[in-house]
Parts: sequence; C-alpha cells; structure tokens
Amino acid sequence: MNTTTEQQRDRQTEKPAPPADLANAATETTALRFDRVELSGAFGDLGTLLPIVVAMILINKLSPSTVFLGFGLFYLMAGYYYRLPIPVQPLKAVGAIAIAYPAVITESVIGASGIIFGVILLALSLTGMVDQLARLFSQAVVRGIQLTLGLIFLKKGIELIIDKDLFMSGISGRLSGLPVNMMIGVAVFCMVLLLLDNKRFPAALAALAVGIVSGIALGGLSGRSLTLGPTDMHLIHPTLADFWTAFIMLILPQIPLTIGNACVGTAETCTSLFTGNSQLSKAKAGKFAFSMGIMNLPAGFFGAVPMCHGTGGLAAHFRFGARTGGAPIMIGLFFVVVALVLGDLGFTLLALIPQSVLGVLLVFAGLELCPLLRSLKTNEEYFVALLIAGIALVVPNMGWAFAIGIGADFFIRKMKIKI
Repeated sequence: MNTTTEQQRDRQTEKPAPPADLANAATETTALRFDRVELSGAFGDLGTLLPIVVAMILINKLSPSTVFLGFGLFYLMAGYYYRLPIPVQPLKAVGAIAIAYPAVITESVIGASGIIFGVILLALSLTGMVDQLARLFSQAVVRGIQLTLGLIFLKKGIELIIDKDLFMSGISGRLSGLPVNMMIGVAVFCMVLLLLDNKRFPAALAALAVGIVSGIALGGLSGRSLTLGPTDMHLIHPTLADFWTAFIMLILPQIPLTIGNACVGTAETCTSLFTGNSQLSKAKAGKFAFSMGIMNLPAGFFGAVPMCHGTGGLAAHFRFGARTGGAPIMIGLFFVVVALVLGDLGFTLLALIPQSVLGVLLVFAGLELCPLLRSLKTNEEYFVALLIAGIALVVPNMGWAFAIGIGADFFIRKMKIKI
C-alpha cells in the first residue's frame, strides 16, 4: 500500500521532458558533432553572408581569397572556442554603405574600418565596458532587436525571391522571358518547408544543391573565371584620410548595431536556444566583443570584409540543424578551401546560387527569430520591443531605433508607467 502511494507521488511530481531540440542543445557540452545535419546548419547562414560579400567583391574590387580566408579562419576559431554554432557575418552597415558608395569606400578604406573596429572592440572588451553597456539592454530591448532583424530578414528574403535578376551579378538567366528567379524561389521554399526537420536530406544542403545546379543550367558560368588557386592577397597601407573616412562613414553607424546585436543580442539568443548548455559560460557579450576584435584587427591589414557575430546568423544555423561548434568548423574549413584552393572557381560557384535560394534561407532565419518575442510578459515590454522594430524598419540606421528603445524602456520603468 505504501509502495503504491509513493509510486503515485513520484509520477505526480515527475516533470515533463523538454522539447527534443532543447534537450539535445542542453546536453551538448564540449562535444563537437560533424554529421550531415550539423553540416546543413553550417550552410544555413549563407543567405545573410553571400549577398553582401559577393556584392563587395564585385563592386568594391576586393580579393575573393582574402575575404573568404578571413571568414574561414574566424569561423574555425569561433567553433573551436565557443563550441556552439556561433555565426560569422559581414558588418551590415559597413557592407551597405560600401556597396552604395564604391568610389569613396575603396579597399584601403574597408581595411581601415576593420582595423578601427578591431581596436574599439578590444578596448571595450578588455576594459569591461561592453558588460557595462550590456546592462542598458533589458529583455524587452533585446527582443526588439531580435524582432527587428527577423522582420528585416523576411523583407530582404522576399525581395531576393521576387527580384527579376537570377544572379547577384545582374544576369537574368537564359529564360529571360519568364520570372525564373521567382519560380526557383517558390519551388525551393516548398522543398525547404517539406525537409525542414528531415535529418536524411537536410533542408539547407538540398536548397544549395538545387541552387547550384539550376545556376549552371541557366548560364551562370558564362564569362566567369574558372581558374584554381588563391587570388591576389596583399597588405594594404591605409592613409590618415582612409582612417578618417572609415571612422565617419562606416564605424559610427556600425558600433551601436554591433553592441546591440552582435554582442548582447547574440549572448541572449544563445541563452534562449541552448538552455542548460555548459558552454553558455563563454557566450557572453564581452567575449563576443573580444573575438570580433582579435580577428578584425589583423584581417583589416589585408583588406578583408569586417566581420561580426549576430543574432540572425545564430538563428539561421540553429534553424537548419546546427547544435555544436562542429557547424562553424565545417563552414570555416569550406571557406578556407574556397580561398586557398578554389580561388576564382570557388567564388564563381558561390555566385552561381540564385538570389531566390539565398532569399529562402533568409526567410526561414527570420521566422526563427520573430517568435522569440513570445517570452515577454507585460504590455510595457511588448510596447518597447514593437517600438524598436517599427522605428528600425523606417530609419536607415538601426542604432537610432536601439537608442530610442533603450530610452523609452528606461523612462517607462523609472516612471512606473502602465500600458
């Protein structure tokens, strides 16, 4: 009788098992996985990385080998140290401004921006100022940043899907009388939706395979260089004018976004996605600032694209199956091979992926970020998060949205306003 009562009591107090994804994420500690699902997750963030990087190589005349070697080495370091699928992305504000003003933002200016960016982030990390600034970002502010990026990814992804040009180089493809890019995008979207949780045929790998095959079939190789071996890599020598241009035009718009998204937002998203994982002790805003600083400072002297971590990239890797540092290590090795072995051929193959395929990857990354808003509990928190997202979708510099959101959040809490 007593034994039965104790068994019933044990069953009543027994807690339900966590969802499979969170359970796996929580139990992964120092292990690195290198299976095909992890590989799929490794390529999940190409929708964010490739459009900016390919455009900067084509428009700003950067060396493909220098650019991809920088991303490869940074990914290898991030995967080995953090043991989580920490992303490496181009700086959004820097990329957008460089693409818009190629006559002013030259290779040496881009390199100077990487050097300045590295020095600033190292200083903020080593002095502890990043952790001090992180206190300004309440959960409502962080969720607002995540929602903003999710919506921007959705918007940009849809734009890439409906774009009339098939490739980022501006080529429309052989079947120019039809909306080929959109047709491929719709087909790949449906395929990814069907394969989203398929471990045998990972969605991101299937999407990229379809993209490259369709790119070749539609004339993406015409007129492109197919030579092997690294492209020219050299030291650059920025002038004082280059440093000044970089600081005013590239760094000032970028720093608020980096602290809010790449440092604080990435740390918070790690906590949300990898609850219970022992590696979270490393996933802190100050450490992310340090890793970005230590990689960008030397990369800048070679004219590499300035790089960061980011909430959206983490969500993209996670959405397509990445759960450990194995994913960053695999994509890092891939970029190193592209840089040092494939050279122009590797760049050509990546540029073959239709815009709509990259757009599909962006859409699903955005859909992973937006639902994080559900963790907010009060109307006041929702007000701050939605205010940040609303402003960021209108103003060209998201730093303004973050600053206004932080101010509104502080005012609401200080005045004890109820909404």
